[in-house]
Amino acid sequence: MTRTVRVPDPSFELMDDHEGHSLIYRQHGFPSPLVRWHFHKEYELHLIVASSGKVFIGDYIGNFSPDSLFLTGPNLPHNWISQVEEGEHFATRDMLVNFTDEVLDRGTAVFSELKGLAPLLEHAQFGIEFRDPRCIREARGLLQKIADSQGIARLGHFFILLELLAASEDYQLLSGSVAAQLADEHHVERINRAVDYIFQRYAQELSQEEVAHYLGMTPTYFSRVFKQATGRGFVEFVNRLRVSKSCELLSKSDMPVTEICFESGFSNISNFNRRFLQLKGVTPSDYRKLVVQRLTEQNLY
Repeated sequence: MTRTVRVPDPSFELMDDHEGHSLIYRQHGFPSPLVRWHFHKEYELHLIVASSGKVFIGDYIGNFSPDSLFLTGPNLPHNWISQVEEGEHFATRDMLVNFTDEVLDRGTAVFSELKGLAPLLEHAQFGIEFRDPRCIREARGLLQKIADSQGIARLGHFFILLELLAASEDYQLLSGSVAAQLADEHHVERINRAVDYIFQRYAQELSQEEVAHYLGMTPTYFSRVFKQATGRGFVEFVNRLRVSKSCELLSKSDMPVTEICFESGFSNISNFNRRFLQLKGVTPSDYRKLVVQRLTEQNLY
């Protein structure tokens, strides 16, 4: 049996521990107070070290596992929710670096070489997942060097890391909506509670009215606030979460497609196939074949 740990009272995250430094390095385990739906003015380069679960970045819903590497832009809401066994804890789940536009803007004025990072930072406003295993391995090593160093040495490793990521051609842009459309401090606490509630129940029959009642809101008001904050209507959000779960099962199990349909929360196979094709562009069976092909190609290197 798995469970989702919800941490209450999420909000805009004010990072007041820069202490004159150009970047912040942090690592934390799971559960942790830092695991919540939130946004902040800093970019965040985020490596998952342990556990698997669901990632929410802007209006994107996907899966993460160890060695998943993401970059989010300023004020783009995000959260990583691990699926863990009862009582299971991870001492270190995440390694991450936060940095601001101000640091890079000022640096570019002095060091023209930093202009080459502009496309990477532009893409970060939508959220990026890096896919190249070799790139991710190198990035993990550089994050460890950042963790183990201070001063100019730490800054040097950081810029080498950004250069590595800027050169990567194997990545996926995630959110269809940018931060300006989604970041709303007033509603983020309620949306975190809603996302957590949905995450625990999406594999069951679940209605917008039920979630609105849980939050103490009218269905109409909840619908408007939820879409504004997540970029998706309630039904679409739940369907994307269910398709994301089905992708996980197709990739990591030998379960029949029909069984995966119901395990993911869909009530009939035709609706499952239609939603999956709509969101992924291929059928569930073809998706499984593509996953096998990709893994085979990765093992060749």
